Amino acid sequence: MTGSQNRRLHPRKPIELKVEYKRLNTFFADFTRNISKGGTFIKTRNPLGIGTAFVFHLHVPTLEKPIELSGRVKWTIQDGEEKPGEEPGMGIEFVYETEESRLAVHRMVEDLLRESLGPHVATQLQTTGRPPGDGTGKN
Repeated sequence: MTGSQNRRLHPRKPIELKVEYKRLNTFFADFTRNISKGGTFIKTRNPLGIGTAFVFHLHVPTLEKPIELSGRVKWTIQDGEEKPGEEPGMGIEFVYETEESRLAVHRMVEDLLRESLGPHVATQLQTTGRPPGDGTGKN
């Protein structure tokens, strides 16, 4: 695993969503651990290689159809190499073909934050990267 996850531009929200993707004629169905406007972490014992670009379908409970997204593997945690509190999987950076698709994903993530955390906490998390009263004294 690289240290890139400590340099995130967007705060991540813990959420488990079904993800489906195909690689080398094999279909995979896994789940996210978290999501942000910039990417997601997919829990899997068989992560794709770093740098691999792929298309995946994200199942959001409030939407009728899954969202098709493009992503690139930025880092991985291999099965058996995880530290306490970690899971094997891969950190995915969203890849947008248009500004419109980027804005649509950002809105979807904001909606997920609002629905899961409530509007006050979601706004605080989006602006500071920390929930209110997190004990840092910086809120």
